[in-house]
Amino acid sequence: MRTTRLLALFGALILVLCPVCAAYAAGQVVVRVQGDYPALQENATNFVGTVEDRSTASLRRYASHAEDQVREALRALGYYSPSIRWRIEEDEAPTLVLEVEPGEPVKIAEREVRVEGPASDDPEFSLGNLSSIAPGQIVNHGAYSAVRSRIQNRARTLGYFQGEFVEHALRVDPDAKTAEVRLVYRSGPRYAFGEVTFESDGTFEEQLLEGFVEILPGEPYSADKVAELDRNLSNSGYFSSVIIDAPPDQAQDLRVPVKVRLRTRDPRSVAAGVGFSTDVGPRFRGSWTEHWINAMGHSWGAETELSQPRQNLTAYYELPLDPPMTDAIRFTTGYQREDIEDIESERLTFGQQWRHQMDNEWLRVLGIRWEGERYTIGDEENNSQLLLPSIGFSKLVADSPLDPSRGYRLQMDVTGAHRSLLSDADIAHVLGVARGLITVGDGHRFLGRLQVGAVATNDFDDVPPSLRFFAGGDQSVRGYGYETLAPEDEDGNTVGGQYMLVGSVEYQYPLTNTWRLAAFYDRGNAINDLNDPLATGVGMGIRWVSPVGPLRLDIAKGLDEELGGGWRIHFSMGPEL
Repeated sequence: MRTTRLLALFGALILVLCPVCAAYAAGQVVVRVQGDYPALQENATNFVGTVEDRSTASLRRYASHAEDQVREALRALGYYSPSIRWRIEEDEAPTLVLEVEPGEPVKIAEREVRVEGPASDDPEFSLGNLSSIAPGQIVNHGAYSAVRSRIQNRARTLGYFQGEFVEHALRVDPDAKTAEVRLVYRSGPRYAFGEVTFESDGTFEEQLLEGFVEILPGEPYSADKVAELDRNLSNSGYFSSVIIDAPPDQAQDLRVPVKVRLRTRDPRSVAAGVGFSTDVGPRFRGSWTEHWINAMGHSWGAETELSQPRQNLTAYYELPLDPPMTDAIRFTTGYQREDIEDIESERLTFGQQWRHQMDNEWLRVLGIRWEGERYTIGDEENNSQLLLPSIGFSKLVADSPLDPSRGYRLQMDVTGAHRSLLSDADIAHVLGVARGLITVGDGHRFLGRLQVGAVATNDFDDVPPSLRFFAGGDQSVRGYGYETLAPEDEDGNTVGGQYMLVGSVEYQYPLTNTWRLAAFYDRGNAINDLNDPLATGVGMGIRWVSPVGPLRLDIAKGLDEELGGGWRIHFSMGPEL
């Protein structure tokens, strides 16, 4: 972190002390734009390029060409009447110096941008933001071209394949310092989708493949729908190659056929890896996945995680439903052993889950599992057998899966058990999680996290550790040990709480595109009474957006020593939402 900061400060110092060599040097040609015009300076320097190995006489001959390049660069940004003086400076090597006074810019006086034809009544056909070519703005040829391209691209995206500009002009009067923008696009008819056909090796049933298709023949064409079909098939885990062709030149009666070519992937994959976090220390992970085992797309897999405090092995068998990219039934089984703080436990589970994506983008998971747990708290041993029906809802909205700049995640899970249904206890377990991220200004990020949980029961002693609450650690209240924040029994053993309340706020300052400084404030605890004290942790850290996801290194101070707070280093990885 210190090295990165020093490099950034050193780079900034060089730019301040030596602006000519940092911004203007281009071999033997130097362009100096008078005044505060960084965009003009950059564009002119780029147009001139790098010139080397020239004699003084050669540079004199080159001067008029360099001057033309500078004028062209300034015209592109609206400055049509610059004053340019050049001279040759003799040093170790001769240098051509061009002194540029930009003069008065040309500004847009009139603008007409409109769409004719069926697209003019299409609510999906938006012209977008036109402020860059609004009256009063300095002429920018790049902005004009960008608006023109955006209209063309939008037309193609929505299937207006016969569209064309009947008028496109940027008229400039350099003497009057005014310009006129005219863009008139005639859309022609909007095409529709034809039939969707598949070309594959026959591994999967046609019904399964059709389940990935959300395109209806006859509905208006949209390139976004084609891209969505590509994502659905690519993310299914069944194919190594997905190629979709929707050629408008093969349309009949304005209907575009959609042809999908698929190559089936290898059915099996094995993965292994090692990792580390300050919660559990070094850990090993391994997985075996059978991505498909029959023509209906059934799959199964097994995973294991081994660390000093926790060892587990899980397996599943999954059946895709309709639509297969979101809905499935999964049968699971697993074994887990934990030895954390004052609790040792062994847990065996068998269960089933039904995953369904609702129309409002919420994911609903209905489940039921049998759970047998043998555990020891201090010197006291106990056993638990529970049949646990559950329901969960979750929603993730983010502008990027790996490193989002804004978004949120909401999750709510409710689990219960009753003595009359093959269970040793009456339990209602509720857990809610909310995470949010927003970025403002030049990369300043603000993150928030809230976790709330509660257990309702007529005898808390009958609740196994897996359904009690613990706080503290990398993903909870930093500055405290992993799962050390919880009520204790009369012998001082950490036994877990009936309630949990944890909140966190964090600010991240960008150092580079992939490195960030962070400052955070955490507060929370696992408690048996809502009036019990909460623990506070504060600290700073550094974030690295690696190719496999964000890595976090934090130095935290737990402010409540009576609750076990102190200086701690936390290292973790994974998505921020």
